[in-house]
Amino acid sequence: EGSRILALDPGERRVGLAISDPDRRVALGLPTFESGPRRNLVDHLRGVLQAYCVTQIVVGYPLTLRGEVGQAARRSEALARRLRRELGLRVELWDERLTSAQGERVLRGSGAPKGALDRLAATLLLQGYLDRHASEGS
Repeated sequence: EGSRILALDPGERRVGLAISDPDRRVALGLPTFESGPRRNLVDHLRGVLQAYCVTQIVVGYPLTLRGEVGQAARRSEALARRLRRELGLRVELWDERLTSAQGERVLRGSGAPKGALDRLAATLLLQGYLDRHASEGS
């Protein structure tokens, strides 16, 4: 069985999560992580990494529409550094400018719970990453 990629779409309170299939062709949404007093993201991710044999993490990198690094992108950079340090895995930032907007269009008016948008954003983010790397033949 191949190794999987985990994608994170980090928000202020919630983190959307998605996992690839072992062949790294399809992105599947996982339950959204909600931070809280006794809920540590890195601890939560350790469990996910073990459960799914993850060898790489992709973190959404929300550049501004003009391609500039704003506050949200700096938060993603800091998270990626922390994950590399604490989990010892390859962590890549992936430009996700259109992902959340795409997700909002899909779910707008659907009455979907808040976490569903985070999960969808992470899934679209990872699918974009997988498609790009499949077309490169890597």
